Amino acid sequence: MNRMWIPLIALAIGLAGCTMAPKYTRPEAPVPVSWPEGPSYNENAATSQAKAAAEIPWQEFFVDEKLRKLISLALENNRDLRVAALNIEKSRAQYQIQRSDLFPKVETTASATYQRLAEDFSGLGIPLDIHQYNVGLGMSSYELDLFGRVRSLKDQALEQFFATAQARRSVQISLVAEVAANYLTLAADREWLKLARETLASQQASFQLIRSRYEAGISSALDLNQAQTSVDTARVDIARYTTLAAQDLNALDLVVGSTVTPDLLPSALSDTLTALKDLRPGLPSEVLLNRPDILQAEHLLKGANANIGAARAAFFPRITLVSSVGFGSDQLRDLFVSGSFVYSVAPRITLPIFQGGANRANLKVAEVDRDIAVAQYEKAIQTAFREVADALAQRGTIDDQLKAQQSLADATAQSYSLSRARYEKGVDSYLNVLDSQRSLYAAQQNLIGVRLTRLINLATLYKVLGGGS
Repeated sequence: MNRMWIPLIALAIGLAGCTMAPKYTRPEAPVPVSWPEGPSYNENAATSQAKAAAEIPWQEFFVDEKLRKLISLALENNRDLRVAALNIEKSRAQYQIQRSDLFPKVETTASATYQRLAEDFSGLGIPLDIHQYNVGLGMSSYELDLFGRVRSLKDQALEQFFATAQARRSVQISLVAEVAANYLTLAADREWLKLARETLASQQASFQLIRSRYEAGISSALDLNQAQTSVDTARVDIARYTTLAAQDLNALDLVVGSTVTPDLLPSALSDTLTALKDLRPGLPSEVLLNRPDILQAEHLLKGANANIGAARAAFFPRITLVSSVGFGSDQLRDLFVSGSFVYSVAPRITLPIFQGGANRANLKVAEVDRDIAVAQYEKAIQTAFREVADALAQRGTIDDQLKAQQSLADATAQSYSLSRARYEKGVDSYLNVLDSQRSLYAAQQNLIGVRLTRLINLATLYKVLGGGS
């Protein structure tokens, strides 16, 4: 190889770590430095012994054995998670492809050429047969990355790979929370169905009693019809919750990725499904640093920043080398004898002079893409802050709501018992009994709903606080 190229190659190696990308600076988080305060957040104070969500594996957080098994099945079979994992493999391969451009592509070649020249072209007045044999080793179209164009593209591909990995982590955390939410919803609908059946049995007994009293001339037709409405209301609820429970099971099968066997299905809600009493919300900065969706947005921002370097490098010369060394001869038997050694070096310099504004437009596109990525990163932070704040607001009041709803259910149960006793003694009309029964049924239904809300809030908190894997 001509010695004039040795300094140029040395310069290329020396500049190998340089790019023209702007220096990356993480944007300031456009959210307050602490979580909201006020009456809704009065339960959010945490002890120094509490753990942050990101430090708690889901196996420790969800203590119900059936739910644990379902989450394990979902992590093995869920198709969304499988696609996210495959996207990581694809992104890794794309990064390796882009990284390979930093190195020369060395190839070996062998060729044979047989050619016959007409007598007018041979210069000898007779036809001439020409045979050529070549064996060589060389590199094709290797770009000396003097201005970091190839390295910037490699950096962009690497950040895309990192973003894809964080996307998979985000899918996994969401999947764990979704399995828990579907499991809890199924448990609640089954409990609502059980309550409706118990209410129907009770109302049918009351209806039979009132019908006997009506036939005996003690109760009125109004009492009989009012009792019938209670029976029909319970029947409607049984049909509705039967449908909802079936749909909940279908949703659970989908998210788990396989048919859930009956032994893994819940029967009713339980306060021991999760353990979150020592969960520490932490500071917004701690949460945001652990949220995979925000890390994903930041990697995409870094990739857009690196892409600016490639766009800037397009304004400068590109130097590519094509070279080979080997042997050539017009006789196959003489291919490797003394004097058959050949080499070639074909440097190419491309200097953009007039591109119709394409390079400048490409740079503008890259800069706008970076600005878009900044806005998306900031929006991801704001969305995460809002999700956590909403969950903490609900957590701060849900226990008080649950206690009040339990007290209401107990009081309406007492009122129902007293109204039945007064009716049976002839003191009150059946309308008071019916009102008390409806109030009790509604209070019991609402109690189940509040318990469901509380448990789903715990699972949601685990998700939005960046729960551990």
